[in-house]
Amino acid sequence: MSASSTRPASIDKLVQRFQKVAEPKRRYEQLLWLAKKLDPFPADAKIEANKVQGCVSQVYVIASLEDGKLQYRGDSDAQITKGLVAFLIRGMNGLTPEEIVALSPDFIKETQLDVSLTPSRANGFFNIFKMMQQKAAGFADNA
Repeated sequence: MSASSTRPASIDKLVQRFQKVAEPKRRYEQLLWLAKKLDPFPADAKIEANKVQGCVSQVYVIASLEDGKLQYRGDSDAQITKGLVAFLIRGMNGLTPEEIVALSPDFIKETQLDVSLTPSRANGFFNIFKMMQQKAAGFADNA
């Protein structure tokens, strides 16, 4: 059984897309493209409670539960980081809180993005993932 069989298809698809890209520069281009596709973030949600701690840039994430599935929105003042937020949103939107809480961050390494990112960005990527998991856990606890 491969690691991917325990992972949601949405994450798998993104991992495979990034694995096909050999050059770090192309991976960055994909992140920038994802960043452009993000829905606008509500200005009134840029508050401390929605801010991802441990990121060099300003990163905000909010989550809502619709029909038992999570819908995330996020933003960052740095385009590469915004791309990382978009990557996680794309992979995790539409999953249940339980699926997200159970998700292992191993897929981050499989994208090979951690190799092309600076250590602070790679750490930020993990912190964004962790915050999204915490928001999911909040919904799971209330269920």
